[in-house]
Amino acid sequence: MTPFQNLKVLALDVDGVLSDGRLYYGNQGEELKTFNIRDGLGIKLLQHAGVQVAIITGRTSNIVARRAQELGITHIIQGREDKLSALTDLCAQLDLDLSQAAYMGDDLPDRKAIQAAGLGATVADGAEEVKRVADWCSSKTGGAGAVRELAEHWLKSLGLWNTLVEQQA
Repeated sequence: MTPFQNLKVLALDVDGVLSDGRLYYGNQGEELKTFNIRDGLGIKLLQHAGVQVAIITGRTSNIVARRAQELGITHIIQGREDKLSALTDLCAQLDLDLSQAAYMGDDLPDRKAIQAAGLGATVADGAEEVKRVADWCSSKTGGAGAVRELAEHWLKSLGLWNTLVEQQA
């Protein structure tokens, strides 16, 4: 049995996973982030396969809320530095066990959530302490398609990738 078979939700950190982790500030005080369009399609493909996707981030940003809305992500937890507590709350809200959740993070605040999740994932440029406890590590860095890589691996392991690709054409 594939480790992805029991999973019902994917929770994602933002800075360092969905973005490259850099913060850009404009002269008017605005914050800017970049997101990878391929990560977005990976998220949508997981959703089409019945996987719920959530965001858990320690920061609070209107940009994150906007990106989540564009992707149809309804579970957005912002301003929570204790990622394990946030993941536990998310699973309780969805009536799921932690073993049914995947969590992808990149740095020390994500470590406990990665360890507790049914599948803990990280990015190629994640902290070494995080890589050591993760079940899966992408070959791509945060903000450069790591989430898409995870989605593809997940869907291929379930035998759903080719069908979902054909539906995109």
